[in-house]
Amino acid sequence: MINNDVIYHSPQDEFFSDVLHNTFADKLQANFFRLYGSKGETEYGSWIDTGKTVKNLIELSGLKNIYLSFEYQLPYAQTRIDCLLFGKNKQDKGVIVHIEMKQWQKVEPLSIEGNFVETYIGGNERKVAHPSQQVQGYNNYLIGFVEIFEEQAVDLIGCAYCPNYNFKEGEGLFDKRYMEVVDKFPIYTKNDIQKLADRLKDLLSQQEGFDIFNKFMESPKRPSRKLLDNASNIIKKESDFNLLEEQIYARNIIIDKIKKAEDKQENSVVIVKGGPGTGKTVIALHILAEFAGHHEKKYKIFFASRSKPLIEAIKYKMERGQKAGEVNAKILFTNLNPYVPSRTTENDIDILIVDEAHRIGEKSNSRFTRREFRTEMPQVEQLIRCAKTSIFFIDDKQVIRGTEIGNTSLIGKVAKTMGKTVEEAELTSQFRCNGSDNYLDWLEYVLGHTDNKRILRKEEKFDFQIFDSAEKLYEIIKQKNSQRGMTARLVAGYCWSWSTKLDETGNLVKDVKIGDFALPWETHVNIRPPDGYVDWYEWAYKPEGIKQVGCIYTVQGFEFDYIGVIVGLDLKYDPIKDCLVTNVDGNKDPMLKKKKDRPNFDMYVRNIYRVLMSRGMKGCYVYFVDKEVEKYFKSKLS
Repeated sequence: MINNDVIYHSPQDEFFSDVLHNTFADKLQANFFRLYGSKGETEYGSWIDTGKTVKNLIELSGLKNIYLSFEYQLPYAQTRIDCLLFGKNKQDKGVIVHIEMKQWQKVEPLSIEGNFVETYIGGNERKVAHPSQQVQGYNNYLIGFVEIFEEQAVDLIGCAYCPNYNFKEGEGLFDKRYMEVVDKFPIYTKNDIQKLADRLKDLLSQQEGFDIFNKFMESPKRPSRKLLDNASNIIKKESDFNLLEEQIYARNIIIDKIKKAEDKQENSVVIVKGGPGTGKTVIALHILAEFAGHHEKKYKIFFASRSKPLIEAIKYKMERGQKAGEVNAKILFTNLNPYVPSRTTENDIDILIVDEAHRIGEKSNSRFTRREFRTEMPQVEQLIRCAKTSIFFIDDKQVIRGTEIGNTSLIGKVAKTMGKTVEEAELTSQFRCNGSDNYLDWLEYVLGHTDNKRILRKEEKFDFQIFDSAEKLYEIIKQKNSQRGMTARLVAGYCWSWSTKLDETGNLVKDVKIGDFALPWETHVNIRPPDGYVDWYEWAYKPEGIKQVGCIYTVQGFEFDYIGVIVGLDLKYDPIKDCLVTNVDGNKDPMLKKKKDRPNFDMYVRNIYRVLMSRGMKGCYVYFVDKEVEKYFKSKLS
């Protein structure tokens, strides 16, 4: 039986036979290649060891009819769980045992905030999550996404097994700082094999694992709890939007720096880098929740972003979820401009969280800035200067116009010149695009961000489709958006003018025209929206937005279940070089047509389509105005 969510699964007898005949790792490798296009050379050796270790463990337990899976991929994520055992307990209730396998022999505890250790992995010493912390993250994630656990129809039990590790009380993995999480999610070591075998016998004594496996695999995976729908609960610390591995590591680095600033040891800048869907804003909101009113110490903390749509959307969701008498947390959210020297002193704020930091401008001045608040201090310097701990969440490939100069190098350089310590964390696992790193790698290859050739496989779980008309594209987006619990939006490259006035009937002008297809852009900033439409910054999160086409300035920072993208004439195909090129004449964005932006126009347009085509959680549907560009994209599909 083939299942795209798990690389290997089988009844106990078949698994034993595969291990005995040395075919277990080969089967994993074959399925890994089918699903991911890679042979998994780095995993192959560990698969051999895991197979033998788990076989010995089950034989010792005396279990006879359980079901097993290895390398199960978490819903909407690229992260995989090592081993799941399926069966029933003495009360005839379904039980799934989650075991994370570690071949570690030596571990050093770390003083970084949270449960992290240093060990030798992949040829290097690395800082990674403590195994019990990893198990806790995976278990919470599964409970939050798989409906069968929400209904409490099946129990989920998690542990870690380190068959090469020698237990020493109070040392390494069992350092006292880890005992709280170890008590909840125990670790079994080299000398604990009988103890773990007995535990498995107790948990799965009635066996009948195949039935529980089927129930688990067929259980609905709840539509991903999109960020905005959880913003209010995250702030109130009620959300089950759990962080995983590198997200936890980034979060705990931040907390560590905040506490060091509190102890007056050092003031810091933390830069968290990550591509689309890696959880940057989720981590930012978790930090806000941790220190905004729920901590024993009252921190002066703010969440700042240049994206008005994102800030207003979070406020809107929080307002809807707010109960009478609750503190109005909306005041914690600001744009980037209030932190000028005339309004804040040095280190005036405890914590400043800057989301979408690639959108930082040169200065905070605008035509609306009052004279007394104007300053020549660069905006990045203001944001670092005003806080004891400044945290920047950034994607260097989302820079889309010359007035936005934020980048990792600039922030780090300025911070060091100001005497701040600089810490960086990078997020690589992404949770958008159905957890498909392959789709994002392929998208970057096709758009020319990288020369590393990629093919979008037929088995790809992310739903990428090309439509032959804008009308058909819009119809499917409307259909998806009408489904309960689903969100979808239509966006386009900025290749049509944006009307600044209503038409003669008092309605929005349908600027985006392709043959018989015609729709208006989001409402222009200079227009009060007529009935049935919303302000430009509300387009992404209010229902009426489905009747308008969004652009890069209103979609950046948001995610939807499905995104429809109209690729305009600012992308062309060069048959001589066999690649995509950009076309200034096909673009109508006045920002990109400025003289100083012309040298970077090519980069901006490629970045824009990378952003537009990575907003979907489950699918991206595309229509190409230029049919040669369409042919080029199709040629890159398997």
